[in-house]
Amino acid sequence: MLTVDYDRFGLRAEDRLLDLGCGFGRHTYEALVRGADVVSCDMSLAELESIGNTAPLLIDDGLFDAELSHTLVQGDGTALPFADDSFDKVIASEVLEHVVDDDAAFSELLRVLKPGGVLAVTVPAWLPEKICWKISSDYHAPAAVGGHVRIYTEKEVRQKLRAAGFNPTVSHRTHALHSPYWWLRCAVGVNNEIEDNFSVRIYHKLLEWDIVKAPWLTRTAERILNPVLGKSLVVYADVPVNAEVSDTAETPAAGEELLVHHSSPTPEVVRAT
Repeated sequence: MLTVDYDRFGLRAEDRLLDLGCGFGRHTYEALVRGADVVSCDMSLAELESIGNTAPLLIDDGLFDAELSHTLVQGDGTALPFADDSFDKVIASEVLEHVVDDDAAFSELLRVLKPGGVLAVTVPAWLPEKICWKISSDYHAPAAVGGHVRIYTEKEVRQKLRAAGFNPTVSHRTHALHSPYWWLRCAVGVNNEIEDNFSVRIYHKLLEWDIVKAPWLTRTAERILNPVLGKSLVVYADVPVNAEVSDTAETPAAGEELLVHHSSPTPEVVRAT
């Protein structure tokens, strides 16, 4: 289930893409299928290992070329372990709402993008997120355990992008059918297992069916509802060709562990010194 629209994003074969906050790899896999070289970056080692285990299976299925460069990096979005101007494209999907110092993260995103590069940033949309917070305090959890620390408006996202040096362009909202699902989860107990509640279980099966089958009825309904109820806001932004970046360290901090996996039979683990 993609949040970023790759056609609007303009990803091309042989682009170098950073998927920041990659999670279990939904945007990573699509970028590889489209022929990009990808760096998947996340704080969670377990999620990176999951991608490392899954990617070779997708290669075996012929979904993307084993010759593409695919690297997994455990890293912090406020101090990215990459050189300036490293990427043609960057995706930061559903990650910035977790970051206390999001201004630092926006600055780092600009630093690692090449002049003329494109960023796609996605965050929970204001209205659906506000309702979730009102219904359940457990939904956004304490920041100390990785919870949401803020609710963005589109105006605020655009202001932060401009302040960092980006040129925000188009935007859209998506996943409208997921908003009522999360309201229901919040109402019955967001930390409960899906199977514990009949309504949640049935709605979850509906979403799975919609993702797999993409029937005309639900796809049309979501397109109509997205502008109002879309669960995620997506904003695209360009890096001006004359962009200036701050003098930021280009290598990981001493002792920071990186998991580096290339799309080859033997993954490699290195530790920065």
